[in-house]
Amino acid sequence: MSFQFVEAQTENFLKPLDTLNKKRQNTVVITEAALASVTLIGLNQIWYADYPKSNFHFINDNDEWLQMDKIGHLYSAYHLGRFGAEALNWSGASKKNQLIYGAGVGFAFLTAVEVLDGYSAEWGASSGDLIANATGTALYVSQELLWNEQRITPKFSFHTTQYANKRSDKLGSSLNEQILKDYNGQTYWLSVNLYSFAKETKIPKWLNVAFGYGADGMLSGNNKNENFVLAQNPENFRQIYLSFDVDLAKINTKSHFLKTIFSVFNTIKIPAPTLEYTANKGLKGHLFYF
Repeated sequence: MSFQFVEAQTENFLKPLDTLNKKRQNTVVITEAALASVTLIGLNQIWYADYPKSNFHFINDNDEWLQMDKIGHLYSAYHLGRFGAEALNWSGASKKNQLIYGAGVGFAFLTAVEVLDGYSAEWGASSGDLIANATGTALYVSQELLWNEQRITPKFSFHTTQYANKRSDKLGSSLNEQILKDYNGQTYWLSVNLYSFAKETKIPKWLNVAFGYGADGMLSGNNKNENFVLAQNPENFRQIYLSFDVDLAKINTKSHFLKTIFSVFNTIKIPAPTLEYTANKGLKGHLFYF
């Protein structure tokens, strides 16, 4: 079997259809349902099983982690919904169904996670999380309805910090855990495609400007509640960033394989020269920031 034949078959498989293919649609639905079920079962066993159950309840955690966790929910809901819509587009589903059933995947899955939280005595369902989930879904759907394209894309970057070693139980002991738990090293971005707002200009179609938000100095969700945290690190603060970025979805290519790869990696902000502003330290420049 020649490489050219395999490449042609791959391209034909990845190419979105113009009309509905029920076999592909069923594949999408079954695959998404299976992945969601396995993930929720795994979360229940790994994350919740060691803690006692409770009656379903809500908590107010909106002042924790300087809202970094809430922005993470927005980011997750947006991209899970985007992947869901793109999967249905691959099957030839109508635009309406892509937005209703595809883009709603992120909100539905993350709502199920909130239900698990709500029945755990250790945590609790969060209205702030639900609002963030809905906002992420709405960001995707509204752009499709308004512009028929995504001009503003949430993105993510991460760097390791000194704080994980101080509170590995809270912030993670391994790199994989730290990416998820150490909010000090996370930065969330709104990456804006310049050409989309000025299509008569010669601005490169892939060039974005990115506005970032981060936070530093956090050893727990609410530093005011822990004497240990206050002794170790009494100050936490917000960070605002301005940088350049690349919209991989706007790179011209006829390869559906590359389009798929670009779609996956368009969740991540590329390292680039960046300006950082904090209230306590003022303006600071980074040659490359991630």
